[in-house]
Amino acid sequence: MSDQGIRPTQPDEPDPNRWWALVVIALAQLMVVLDMTIVNIALPSAQRELGMSDNNRQWVITAYTLAFGGLLLLGGRIADLAGRKRTFIIGLIGFAAASALGGAATGEGMLYAARALQGVFAALLAPAALSLLTTTFTDPKERGKAFGIFGAIAGGGSAIGLMAGGLLTEYLDWRWCLYVNIPIAIVAAAGALRLLHDSPGRPGARLDVPGVLLGCGGLLAIVFGFSEAEPRGWDDGLVLGMLIGGVVLLALFTFWMTRARHPLLPLHIVKDRQRAGAFLAMGLTTIGMFGVFLFLTYYLQGVLGYSPLKTGFAYLPMTAMIIIGSTQVSARLLDRLPPRALMVPGLLLASLGLVLLTRIGVEPAYASRVLPAIMILGFGMGCTFMPVFATATSGVAPHDSGVTSATLNTAQQVGGSVGTALLNTIATSATTAYAKDHAVPGMGPAQQRALGLKSTVEGFHTATWWAAGALLLAAVAAAVLVNGGPVHGTGPAVSDAAADAEPDDAAVRSGSESD
Repeated sequence: MSDQGIRPTQPDEPDPNRWWALVVIALAQLMVVLDMTIVNIALPSAQRELGMSDNNRQWVITAYTLAFGGLLLLGGRIADLAGRKRTFIIGLIGFAAASALGGAATGEGMLYAARALQGVFAALLAPAALSLLTTTFTDPKERGKAFGIFGAIAGGGSAIGLMAGGLLTEYLDWRWCLYVNIPIAIVAAAGALRLLHDSPGRPGARLDVPGVLLGCGGLLAIVFGFSEAEPRGWDDGLVLGMLIGGVVLLALFTFWMTRARHPLLPLHIVKDRQRAGAFLAMGLTTIGMFGVFLFLTYYLQGVLGYSPLKTGFAYLPMTAMIIIGSTQVSARLLDRLPPRALMVPGLLLASLGLVLLTRIGVEPAYASRVLPAIMILGFGMGCTFMPVFATATSGVAPHDSGVTSATLNTAQQVGGSVGTALLNTIATSATTAYAKDHAVPGMGPAQQRALGLKSTVEGFHTATWWAAGALLLAAVAAAVLVNGGPVHGTGPAVSDAAADAEPDDAAVRSGSESD
C-alpha cells in the first residue's frame, strides 16, 4: 500500500491534533452507544402520539439493534476496504439523516424505518471509530489514556442515554431524543474532515459477498430471534426457526472463511487466544448489563414512581464511577499490569454490585440499597471495558483493524440483545409464578396492587441473579483465556507497508506477536 495521503504518526513525532481527534471519535462513539437507550424513557410518549400497540412498540428498540448487530461485520470490512476516515464520515452523515427522519416521523412505520437506518449507519460508524483510535495514538501511555476515555464512553453511554432521554422527554419532546444526534453528528463530521488522518482504501481487495450473506444473515437471524423471544415466547416457531437458522448460517460462514480468498472475517482474528477471551468477556458482560438497565429503569419508574428525569439522574453516580474506573485506574495501570489483572477484579466487582441489587424491595431505598450497588457496578465496569478494548485491538494488522473492531462491537451488541430477551423472559416468568403462588381469593384493589409490585420486584431479583452469573462467567473467561502481559502497544502492530501482504502472512505475524 502506498504511503501517499498517510500522515506519519511515529512515537517521536506524534500528531499535534491527536487529542482533538479523540474528541471527535468519542463524540461519534457516544452517539452510537447512547442511542441504544436514549429512546427507552421516551418510548411511552412516542407510543401515545403515534398510536403504537403494546406488541409493536418494541420495534423502536429492536429495529436499531437488529440492523446494528447484524451488519457490524460488513461495516468493519467496508471500513478496511474503503478507508476508515471515509467510512466514519459517511456513517456520521447517514446517522444524522436517519435521526432527522425519525424525529419527523408521522407514523409508527416511519419511525421503525428510521431506527433501522440508524442501525445501518451505526454499523459503519462504530468499527471505523475504534479503528481510527488505534491508528491515531502510537505512544503506549497516551494510548492507554485514550482507551480509558473510550472505554468510559462505551461503558457509560447507555446510562448517559437514559439520563439524556429523561431530560429531553420531560423538558422538550420525545422527538428530541432523535434530533439531538444531528448537531452531534455535524460537529463530529466537521472535526473528522479536519483532524483525522487515515490511509486510503485497498482498491485491489474485494468484498467477500458469500461471507456477507452468510455472516450478516446469521447474525440478523439470531438477533431477530432473541428480540422476538420475549413477546412471542421461546417455543414459538418463528423464534426457534430464526435461532436455529442463524446458528446454521454462522456454521456455514465459519466453513466459508477457511476457503474464501478475501474472507469477511479472517479466522486468525478470533483464533488468537487473547482476542477470543476479550470477545467472550465482552459478550457475557453485556448479556448481564443490558437486561439490568432495562429492569432497573422499570423498577425506578414503575415501583418507586420516579419521573423520567429523576430516573435519568438516578444513573448519574454509576456513570461517574465508570469514568473513574476507566480513566483513573485502567488507563494508569494497563501498561504495567496484565489485562486480566484489571478485567477479572473489575468483573467480580460488577457481579457483586448486581448481587447487592437483589436486596432492593418495594419500599423506597435508593440511597441505602440502589446507590451503593450501582456505584460498585459502575466502578467494576470502568475497570473492565478499557482493557477489553485494548486487548481485542492489540497486535492487529492495519488492514484487519476495521473488522476486528466490528467483531468486538458485534460481541457487545449481540450480547446486549441476547441479555435483554433472555433476562426479560426469566423476569416475566418469575413475576407470573410469584403472583400465582401468592394470590388469595377476594383480594381488594390495594392488595392486588401490592402483590403486583412485590411480584415485579421478585422477577427483577431472579433475573439479576442470572445477570450476576453471566458476569462471573465473563470473569472466568478473562482469567483462563487472557493470559498475556501488559498491553504496551494497543492497536496495529505491523507497519502500514504490510497492509498489502497476503492474509496468511498477516495471520502468521499476528499469531506470533500474540504469543
